[in-house]
Amino acid sequence: MEDMNVIKLPMTEERGPAKKRARPPKFHPEEEQKRQINVKSLAVLGEKDSSVKLLQELVFGAEDELVERLVEEHEEQTETLLVEDKDEESGESEDENEAHLQLQPTRKAAWVDEDDELEEEVDMKHRYRRHLIRGEAESTMSKQKLQLRMREQFQKSMGGAPSWAQSGIKKKRRAADDDEDEEEEEEEEEEEDDLLRRTGNFVASSDSLPSGVLRMKKCLHANSARPSEDRLTSVQFHPSAQVVMTASLDQSVSLFQVDGKTNPKIQSIHLERFPVHRAQFSLDGETVIATSLKNKMFYLYDMMEGRVTPVHTVRGLNEARVKEFSVCPEGGALLLTGTNGYLHLLTLKTKEVVRSMKINGHVSGVAFSHDGSKVFVNSEEGEVYVWDMRSSRCVHRFTDDGCVKGTSIAASRNGQYLACGSQSGVVNVYSQEACLNSSNPKPLKAVMNLLTSATSLTFNPTSEILAIASRAEDEAVRLVHLPSLSVFTNFPVSKRKFVYRASSLDFSPHSGFFSLANNKGHAPLFRLLHYKDF
Repeated sequence: MEDMNVIKLPMTEERGPAKKRARPPKFHPEEEQKRQINVKSLAVLGEKDSSVKLLQELVFGAEDELVERLVEEHEEQTETLLVEDKDEESGESEDENEAHLQLQPTRKAAWVDEDDELEEEVDMKHRYRRHLIRGEAESTMSKQKLQLRMREQFQKSMGGAPSWAQSGIKKKRRAADDDEDEEEEEEEEEEEDDLLRRTGNFVASSDSLPSGVLRMKKCLHANSARPSEDRLTSVQFHPSAQVVMTASLDQSVSLFQVDGKTNPKIQSIHLERFPVHRAQFSLDGETVIATSLKNKMFYLYDMMEGRVTPVHTVRGLNEARVKEFSVCPEGGALLLTGTNGYLHLLTLKTKEVVRSMKINGHVSGVAFSHDGSKVFVNSEEGEVYVWDMRSSRCVHRFTDDGCVKGTSIAASRNGQYLACGSQSGVVNVYSQEACLNSSNPKPLKAVMNLLTSATSLTFNPTSEILAIASRAEDEAVRLVHLPSLSVFTNFPVSKRKFVYRASSLDFSPHSGFFSLANNKGHAPLFRLLHYKDF
């Protein structure tokens, strides 16, 4: 017979089968007195802490009250969950929804690949990763180390970590910062507009040009107002006015005003049956000289009077054609490139040859020194001759290092550098002083970024940039930072081609703009933001 003092707890679905509970011992009067004392003590504690009171009821009986309380708490939780579900469905209170979501336990991933946590070794001998190796011991490398190495190489090519990758930069800018940025942009636009409103001679004042990345902006094509119908052969900026000239095989010479936005056409002349091979401004900028491919005749275009004068014959010139020429820095004279190594000095005043010079082999390029007293002549045989213009004597000769066939030559305006291009695409940059004093000078830098013949070389007026190009391949144009003798990494960089095959390069009088002539009849124009003057 079961003891009547024992009360069984009701069975629930969540609980397992009830274990057989041991019968409580019979209470004696002394023990009952102690029990009452403990109940009073625990009742006092239970007023301060509900958990203590619950423990007291569990230990010392009161099972009925416990069951009723459990039932009440279960009903309260059910009602609370129903209210939260209703709020979530109605969407009336977003704060309550967020609180409810925060109470939900974080879900674990449904699937985890243990191989992702393994340090897999990458083969560094692959041709796409050889340039990242710094020693023979790095034949293999972990993925984490490879990522670090690639990040270092990217930052080095960019001239340092870009601002968006540096830690501590906030994703959202404050309104005051946005206002300051807008004011700075407006100031830059005002400076550019002020630059484009001025013409004439300027005093170039710029700090040293940084290497790595050249700050530049692509503008509308210089000849967008009149694109050529055939390949452009020449592009040149006016020595004093804000004007650019283009010449083409479509028998035209055009002048445009440079503003970087619309570049309106000033004038265009058509030369009948005369595809222009080369056109250049005279030293004073008042005349354009134009030569063709197979004609001994050339044209003089007087821009001030708008008169075109053909020169049919030149006294003392025994050449079948006049094709290549250079304007002498002293003014009033041209240096014509003839056949069989001849160079002819022609005066524009009398249209006659005053003297001639000859080198061994064939002339591939001519460059004047900064003061015009000497001329450097590059031969196809890989030798460079130095002639004195006053005495017409060869004062020096040296061999272009490693050159098999010379193709072009250029000298900087500050008298510091001399660049020699070859058919292999290598461009050697020398010190002019070493070239004048040594028969085998060593180049300061051998630029090997071109893979085809280096056909065009041009220094900018500040002698900080050397532009090199090959007309044998698309996008084969590079800009060299001369102080560091390194190539700018961001030119040309574009998903779409815009340079194509360049046959002529030129900088504006103070390097504010750079343009080139390509085989599509366009003259892409770029604004070099480092320079403040035209």
